[in-house]
Amino acid sequence: MSAFTLEDLERIVASRRGADAGASYTRQLLDRGVEACAKKFGEEAFEVALAAMKEDTAATAAEAADVLYHLLVLLAACGVPLTDVMAVLSARTAQSGLAEKAARTPSS
Repeated sequence: MSAFTLEDLERIVASRRGADAGASYTRQLLDRGVEACAKKFGEEAFEVALAAMKEDTAATAAEAADVLYHLLVLLAACGVPLTDVMAVLSARTAQSGLAEKAARTPSS
């Protein structure tokens, strides 16, 4: 099993922000702004859902990797560090999923 983490990927995305736009897809995405990054993330989320519905495990894994990458690009474009996301997940998992969901405000 790989020791590669989402934190590793977040660091790679951050390092590519300063890369040459002609050589870095990540830089190109970030240069296009939040809206373009959000749109690309949505496209990738749809693709993983389609792969899952086909019960194609290899395609689902590949598309899920795309989703995670594009999520981290979107977070970078929005200025949201992965640690903030993980803090929210940590707080949510401190209780049962049903209790946590019931306690959310409508805007959450």
